[in-house]
Amino acid sequence: MGHKVHPVGFRLGIIKTWDSKWYSDRHFVTYLQEDLKIRKAIRLMYPEAGVSLVEIDRQANNVSLTIHTARPGILIGRGGQRVDEMRKSLEKLISKKVQLNIREIQQPEFDAYLVAKSIAESMERRVAYRRALKQALQRSIVAGAKGMRIRAAGRLDGAEIARTVTMHEGRVPLHTIRADIDYGFVEAKTVMGRIGIKVWIYKGEILPVKEEAEPAETAAQPGVVPAAELKPVAVEQPVVESPEKLAAVKEAAAQALAEKHTVRRIRKPAAETPAIVAEEVKAVKQEVKKIRKPAVEKVEKPAAEAETEEKPAAKKASPATGAAKPKTVKPKKPASDVTEEPTAEK
Repeated sequence: MGHKVHPVGFRLGIIKTWDSKWYSDRHFVTYLQEDLKIRKAIRLMYPEAGVSLVEIDRQANNVSLTIHTARPGILIGRGGQRVDEMRKSLEKLISKKVQLNIREIQQPEFDAYLVAKSIAESMERRVAYRRALKQALQRSIVAGAKGMRIRAAGRLDGAEIARTVTMHEGRVPLHTIRADIDYGFVEAKTVMGRIGIKVWIYKGEILPVKEEAEPAETAAQPGVVPAAELKPVAVEQPVVESPEKLAAVKEAAAQALAEKHTVRRIRKPAAETPAIVAEEVKAVKQEVKKIRKPAVEKVEKPAAEAETEEKPAAKKASPATGAAKPKTVKPKKPASDVTEEPTAEK
């Protein structure tokens, strides 16, 4: 057996709420039967009004009904005539005071019950089931639904053996609790029997709203006095004898305050010509070279001293002749001319 859960009941208390809002221990069965009678009576009285949901709220003997419909004009009537008729018939049915509130459904393509009901009405008019399913699917997707699934089960096209046909588009995350999925079920009463139609419409995710955290109280720090314990300090004001002196004091204070808050701007020098800049760069480079390689100062000698100064002689002159002695080179004896002298015997 399948373990299937109703999509709305699976999300009750998280992103969905109850259709009937009341609680009772003793009269639970009675109130439940009254709720079923109310919903059935409203849909039977105005089947063409497109009533999707009826919310019931009980307080003591008063019953408040909120009817969600795609065609509110049919329920209201001219001047609210049909509303009065409906209220009287419901009060007679449950013997209690009834208050009616009617709300319009802005996009019927997003309501699963209304989509299933339109498919059922098309099948009852003997429209091809595949065409009815495809049209309903396309209308909802075009309207902005993120995903949709339709399932029709029964004697489709009058077949003797019942079968199930499913059409889907987009994504329908049934196990995601925060996913806003609307579910609707309607039975089409055809000549060959009843055909059940189920519709799932995925509208998006409903995320929890974060509550704004209250500002935390600042912890007491040593040496810090809380604001509640601070005492006002009296400030002595200068005593001014005459209004003229008072005006002068005010003017001086305003001038001092203005000088305090004024921002002094440093004027930038005017743009220099490129020729001057090039000369300055050249001078800086020369100074840098002087620092790196200090110049050797040359002492200039007078011309007379330079002429009389004798150049150092390459060779010493002989005292007699005054000419340089030529250097004599002794020729080396060849190896063959060398004769060994016999050593003297001892």
